[in-house]
Amino acid sequence: MHLTSAVLVAGIAAVGQVAAVPCSSVLPTSTSTSAPQPTAKVDLGPRPYYIVGAMDDGPLKEELAACADQEMRHSDWSIGHRGGGTLFIPEHSAESNLAGARMGAGILECDVAFTSDLELVCRHSQCDLHTTTNIVAIPELNAKCSTPFTPASNGSAATARCCTSDITVAEFKTLCAKMDGFNASATTPEDYLDGTPSWRTDMYATCGTVLTHKEHIALVDELGLKFTPELKFPEVEMPFRGNYTQEMYAQQLIDEYKEAGIAPERVWPQSFYYPDTVYWVQNEPEFGRQAVYLDSAGDVPGGMPIAIAFLDQLVEDGVPIIAPPTPYLVVSDNGTIVPSPYAQRANELGLDIIAWTLERSPPLAQVAANGDYYYFTIQDAVRNDGDIYTLVDVLYRQIGIIGLFSDWSSTVTYYINCVGGV
Repeated sequence: MHLTSAVLVAGIAAVGQVAAVPCSSVLPTSTSTSAPQPTAKVDLGPRPYYIVGAMDDGPLKEELAACADQEMRHSDWSIGHRGGGTLFIPEHSAESNLAGARMGAGILECDVAFTSDLELVCRHSQCDLHTTTNIVAIPELNAKCSTPFTPASNGSAATARCCTSDITVAEFKTLCAKMDGFNASATTPEDYLDGTPSWRTDMYATCGTVLTHKEHIALVDELGLKFTPELKFPEVEMPFRGNYTQEMYAQQLIDEYKEAGIAPERVWPQSFYYPDTVYWVQNEPEFGRQAVYLDSAGDVPGGMPIAIAFLDQLVEDGVPIIAPPTPYLVVSDNGTIVPSPYAQRANELGLDIIAWTLERSPPLAQVAANGDYYYFTIQDAVRNDGDIYTLVDVLYRQIGIIGLFSDWSSTVTYYINCVGGV
């Protein structure tokens, strides 16, 4: 959930305007006898208990430890980021979504981009196929990339840039999802794909099943859960091919939920590009009631005062939900995590807040030593993984966020079940 400063500037400026072998399918089909069904039993695995065990002794640890044998339920407060199993399973794959569902996420995310034939697919970025799929290892598709794979040579890093808009949806469906990463020193396409951070794993990355947006809708609906699609900012010139406009793209996202018969109250459409959010509020008011503006204005130098001031614009335009990264919402007060001025202002204005993204960082001992984007305002307040729940507790009890994205849904599910927020 990051946005470049160029896109941020474009969004604020526009405020006044309104052949690989396919993976085996795990999707529900009319003839399948093993289609996913609503998950009756939540299975959290060991991670939440590990985090509780690492906490400093005190009332919060005692409260969370007392939930160890509690039966857990799904919660809309637990939002599966890129599916919800992304810590260990390729993002936006069917397998990540199934893992997030099993770990109790009540809402699952599909970041939406478009193909060359204008079909919507689930990708975190329009141009990330070279790091999140095996496209560079498929010669006929690599050749279609905006920048085909070029090996490292004479001190220059390996390069590639492959976009969903470079290929058709049929070609997209032949890809395998993999863990996000690349090897800059690679001399072969296969080596280029080998770049998963050491604190993640390739154990489940044999061939993740890529999803179209329509397939994501069908899967999540079959699971009995809810949706939060994010319209990704195009990395190609718009209108695409002369006539596919940004407004058509934003409308297409909503139309696919309508066509599937999904009730608007089950959908939280999101965008970093503010005009998208305003478009939904003004043109699709039923879906606009849960429209989410993803904020990254504070990432640019001197941007935090601008981000805080811009919160008033959301209220004026009727945008109901702000979704900043977690570090915007908290600061360190002599090593204690407390609400930030940004969070205080959003609360004063009555905006609902969703935060992103938990479990997207290395072990917190590394964060304390080396820093990390998701903890940059509280680096001196974290020492080990037990501090994850200290942060989550401030977000819930002191700031009152209505949902939290996570790359490993069980962490959030455990907390919200323990504190009675389900």
